Amino acid sequence: MSTLTSPPPETAASARSTRTRRSLTNIAVEAGITLVVVTAVLLWMGPSLYRQDLVFLAATYSLIALGMYIPFVMAGSLSMAYSAYAAIGAYGVALISVKTGLSMWWGWIIGSLVAAVVAVILALATQKLSGFYLAAVTLLFGIAFEHWLIDGPSFTGGSAGISGVEAVSLFGWQPPRYALVVLAILFVCLIAVIVDRLRKSVWGLTLRAARDNKNAARSSGVNPAHLTVIALAIGAAIASTGGSLFTVSVQAVTPETFTLSIVFLAIFMPIIGGRNSAWGAPLGALIVVIVTLNMPGYQGSGELLLAIAVLLILVVAPGGVIGWAGTAFAKVTGRGGSNQRGSDRS
Repeated sequence: MSTLTSPPPETAASARSTRTRRSLTNIAVEAGITLVVVTAVLLWMGPSLYRQDLVFLAATYSLIALGMYIPFVMAGSLSMAYSAYAAIGAYGVALISVKTGLSMWWGWIIGSLVAAVVAVILALATQKLSGFYLAAVTLLFGIAFEHWLIDGPSFTGGSAGISGVEAVSLFGWQPPRYALVVLAILFVCLIAVIVDRLRKSVWGLTLRAARDNKNAARSSGVNPAHLTVIALAIGAAIASTGGSLFTVSVQAVTPETFTLSIVFLAIFMPIIGGRNSAWGAPLGALIVVIVTLNMPGYQGSGELLLAIAVLLILVVAPGGVIGWAGTAFAKVTGRGGSNQRGSDRS
């Protein structure tokens, strides 16, 4: 009678070595792409104020997409209220700057906390919903919040919004526009690193395991609902910083700034960049801005061109740009590589 035996030590060591090599390859690819993209953006941007505005917009989209990445990709919760969370961050900075004597930086902190609290309340109210029903309810919340900003209390400024936000000041130094853009890029990179580390942490692995098999998670003593609420709160806090950054860049905010179209765009950003890494969200945001607002020689609808681009990526590179680059790098270096469809699982 045959008996089950554990694999030889050298086999286990070989498997660990293979996983380590793949992990180092992925890190090298992500770092290489980030360095190339950031360098290219800075060179392309130059002193042009219009291009600097586009980079600011891409940074705003990146933070909203990174906020959506945690509950949407990692937890499988399709909440559509992220336009409201970004608006909370934007109005938090504007109100603190204009209505109080406090520094505008308090608006970033207060806006993030308020957005997280609103996300928790909304999550608890919709905890029995999922899929289409969750998306529909949170979509209605986003619409209602936009109308509340217009028709609600006077301190929101109504349809005119709030203007006259103070300029950015760091310990008494007011950085020039170009320096602000560089700081915005660095801030996005910092948030992307934090989200990627969170994705690879024990909590992130548990969250993704609960997403794939809730019954198995419950049998292990993990409550998937609690994990999802925490993911939504963290995502809302990050998305609110996108709104704060936008307000800082234009020194004003209106209710029409953060509409539901941003949410729909943010859903596609990780798909374009690559869902298997948090870096796919900012990369996808940059591609979205280029395709929709700055495609040279194209005078048609940017949204139509974006739809075509997303379709091509789903067909040619389902793992996104980062997944495709990782596969190509592995083939060139002779280290093999996983199939793009398999690598698309985050």
